[in-house]
Amino acid sequence: MHARALAVEGAFEFTPKVFPDDRGSFVSPHQHHAFVEAVGRPLFQVTQTNVSISRRGVLRGVHYTLTPPGTAKYTCCVRGKAIDIVVDIRVGSPTYGRWDSSVLNGVSYRSLYLPVGVGHAFVALEDETMMTYLLSEPYEPDHELAVDPLDPALGLPIPADIEPIMSQRDLAAPTLAEAAAAGLLPDYATCREIESGLSLPAG
Repeated sequence: MHARALAVEGAFEFTPKVFPDDRGSFVSPHQHHAFVEAVGRPLFQVTQTNVSISRRGVLRGVHYTLTPPGTAKYTCCVRGKAIDIVVDIRVGSPTYGRWDSSVLNGVSYRSLYLPVGVGHAFVALEDETMMTYLLSEPYEPDHELAVDPLDPALGLPIPADIEPIMSQRDLAAPTLAEAAAAGLLPDYATCREIESGLSLPAG
């Protein structure tokens, strides 16, 4: 498992080794020891897993969770192909306003770890793209917020040959500056405090 720190503080990319044979292949997208070595603590206790299936051009995000409670995510693409994007929207963060991305697909099984408070988006590059998510907190609709993924100030890596297909909620989302002015963004220190407590019990 190869780990790479992303440009957003606290976010990591993980690339596992895939073992193919004449039956198919085997892969472990999450590995405890590799995660601990990179992040410095165990993965959070998983409270919910989600799966989304998207056709080419679907753009989901930039989504984030009201903090507190805040939510950390571990994402993986198990079919198709997507650009997975993490955006630092934590006010006071040393990397506030920055983003990083990784191409995830059902061949490499690369994954991203998104710490508490950051924004998450992805754009599907193929039909039937299946993304999986491990979550540190259960989904609560009233806690879910969004920032406009097409905000020019962010300049997210949306391919020029894709006409984004977005939900009404995402189309109506404020820009990063508007969300900041309205006091809607997570506080970095609060996010880090919550993040420090997200460890599985020893053993």
